[in-house]
Amino acid sequence: MLNMNFSDRVVIETSRMNWEPSPVQGVNRKRLAFEEVERGHATSIVEFKAGSSFRRHEHPLGEEILVIDGVFSDEYGNYPVGSYLRNPEGFAHAPFSKEGCVIFVKLHQFHAEDTHQLNVIVHNEVFTRLSNGLEVLPLHHFQDERTTLVRNPENENMLLPASWGGEEVYVISGELGDQSGRYTSGCWLRSPDLNNQSITIHGKSLILLKSGHLPVN
Repeated sequence: MLNMNFSDRVVIETSRMNWEPSPVQGVNRKRLAFEEVERGHATSIVEFKAGSSFRRHEHPLGEEILVIDGVFSDEYGNYPVGSYLRNPEGFAHAPFSKEGCVIFVKLHQFHAEDTHQLNVIVHNEVFTRLSNGLEVLPLHHFQDERTTLVRNPENENMLLPASWGGEEVYVISGELGDQSGRYTSGCWLRSPDLNNQSITIHGKSLILLKSGHLPVN
């Protein structure tokens, strides 16, 4: 078990982590949080070497993916960098990557009633500009849970609005900061509900923000 106390604030600079082999040849990972080693709740960065693949399988309580490098594929299509996928329980596929890819992936974390499958190619979507200057692209919403891409298009620093129900942030590009430090591309932060850290987006940056979803231990 790793980082499964959701009352704790967790900050991981994934660029400083070493890749660990998975049970599948050619697929490596950096595990950020997990319930059991090969099953249950898990959040990871996963690397597919060119030509690597999985057998066809399902994911109990779903699979959520952001492609952060290369092209991720399955028998239903090819998903380039920037793609956001949600595969609910009952969906089966055989993922692979011809040229290699890196994905941010969350397993076994859907609400049982959330059965919506989703495939968003972010580069084809239009962001909405907020009054504070930040730009947002909502990706998914179910009950209190929200997943959003947040972009700061300017060189000015912008305060990220506080989130209820806890939040996770993955820094795709650029830099964030709070009272405890600075966080660059590849950093993953998880903060509990009513966390008192105010996050500032420093200059041109892009983050994946997930909020309202953390259980109370």
